[in-house]
Amino acid sequence: MNQRIRNCAAAAALLLTAMTAMTASATNYTAILTGPQESPPNTSPAIGAAVVKFDPVSHILEVDVAFSGLILPSTISHIHCCTTTPGAGVAGVATEVPTFGGFPMGVTSGAYTNTYNTSLTASWNPAFLSGHGGTTAGAEAAFATGLNAGEAYLNIHSERYPGGEIRGFLTTAPVPEPATIAMLGLGVPAVLLMARRRRKM
Repeated sequence: MNQRIRNCAAAAALLLTAMTAMTASATNYTAILTGPQESPPNTSPAIGAAVVKFDPVSHILEVDVAFSGLILPSTISHIHCCTTTPGAGVAGVATEVPTFGGFPMGVTSGAYTNTYNTSLTASWNPAFLSGHGGTTAGAEAAFATGLNAGEAYLNIHSERYPGGEIRGFLTTAPVPEPATIAMLGLGVPAVLLMARRRRKM
């Protein structure tokens, strides 16, 4: 009986350790997207908010975006990585091309949620894959390094700005309060998005 209790305790401890390791491997990144953060900067009045959660252990990439006020309708959106300077410069597209699957196209405001399995080659830009050893493991490692260094950004392109109308560098800064997002003029979808993501963290 004592041995059974010890075995159960050991199994429980092992499970707890595994669960802690899995939780520790997931990191949340946030960004506020604006025209002045583009390269080159622009004067678009549009604004966006993004929450990205990446877990290279379970191969999960969650992307949540809300945006409002694009001058002309949206065309594509994705995450670029990795710039040579944190918070500045440009980089190639890292995530799937030509755009996030199912991203709202042809609109000036919208919201988007998707989850990717980063162990699948379809989740990555083929050029990003080939530039990092040709494997999803290499892409995941480079992507995680870029995110943690502040060298990855989420971009929304539009008909007015084909190179990108609004963007924001993804950082581990705290998720903005819903009231702050509302004051930025992003509206109900972004407030709900941020509130939901805050509850999940």
